[in-house]
Amino acid sequence: MTSQRTRPEDLAGRWLTRFFIDHLAGERAASPRTIASYRDAIKLLLTWFKDTERIPPEKLRLIDIDRPRVLRFLDWLEAERGCSTATRNQRLAVIKSFCRYTAIEQPDHLEQVTQVLAIRQKKTPGPQLGHLTADEVKALLAEPGTASGRAVRDTVLLTLAYDTAARVQELCDLDVADIRAANPMTVTIRGKGSKIRYVPVMEPTARLLADYLKHLDPHPGLGADADPLFHGPHHSRLTRSGIAKLLARHVRAARARDPAWAPGLTVTPHTLRRTRAMHLIQAGVNLIYIRDLLGHVDVSTTEIYARADAETKRKAIENAYEPLTPNALPDWTSDPSLISWLDSLGREPQPARLCGQEHPPTAPLPAKTVGQGA
Repeated sequence: MTSQRTRPEDLAGRWLTRFFIDHLAGERAASPRTIASYRDAIKLLLTWFKDTERIPPEKLRLIDIDRPRVLRFLDWLEAERGCSTATRNQRLAVIKSFCRYTAIEQPDHLEQVTQVLAIRQKKTPGPQLGHLTADEVKALLAEPGTASGRAVRDTVLLTLAYDTAARVQELCDLDVADIRAANPMTVTIRGKGSKIRYVPVMEPTARLLADYLKHLDPHPGLGADADPLFHGPHHSRLTRSGIAKLLARHVRAARARDPAWAPGLTVTPHTLRRTRAMHLIQAGVNLIYIRDLLGHVDVSTTEIYARADAETKRKAIENAYEPLTPNALPDWTSDPSLISWLDSLGREPQPARLCGQEHPPTAPLPAKTVGQGA
């Protein structure tokens, strides 16, 4: 029994090595960021097994990664670490991906893997698609100014971020060689899954970018294909957090100048991307073109922006609207006899004596409702 538990082919570590090197990096050619995300999820799983199940990583077996333990691990993520539902779902997706890989290599574990794959993801609230108006974007892009080299860099970066709707990491990865300065100017953007897209730059942004490149000091030891387009001190490439900080600085300045600027909206680098998508939808641009600009694989991902734009939906409905609603109904309050009859309903009955005999009181009907034989 002991030899069965310690067989190398049963140890999870053996298959984790193959999963990362052969499958993710080799077969799928996953990006370094994707591999890092998978790595972090697996590290958490191994930590949970070590601390909670008392199973050290080097002794963890494939059979230990079963449905009950995975469910307890997911509960631990939310209860102990305070992870969001979205983070929980991402960790579960990584575990499922690893289990699918091991099921192919070790089919005798297929039943156990099937039970893990049957774990459902939790529902998450829909994304908040708050965005800036055109006037708010104009004010934000004008905020950095051109008083210094850093101010010019910030102006060009924010303008290009809006114009191309690039993700923040895609902006970080841009090199000088990614700018095609011919007419029309285009930017080569490397997106998720190492997918490349070529995004046209609008004329005002192209002029701004061309002037920026003209005065940009090249790195003395790097070629244009490795020289970052946006760099910080000592010519180091800007990071995601660096771009987020510089945007936050200019957002604070815009609000200090105008307290009514974008009230209640948390402005992040992704807000500029979302804003560009919403503006294109409002302008009536085909979703297919917007999908290509954003680098979405499926147009259904782009559709969330169309569904979120209430103003565009209202205009589309108004354009197709045919008035079929009836005119206002006549005002029944103008009929005094009807009002009197309604007022009499529910009153206490009063005794009445006609020709020496008592008759039950009867509320008079409106004159218009009394027929011939009444």
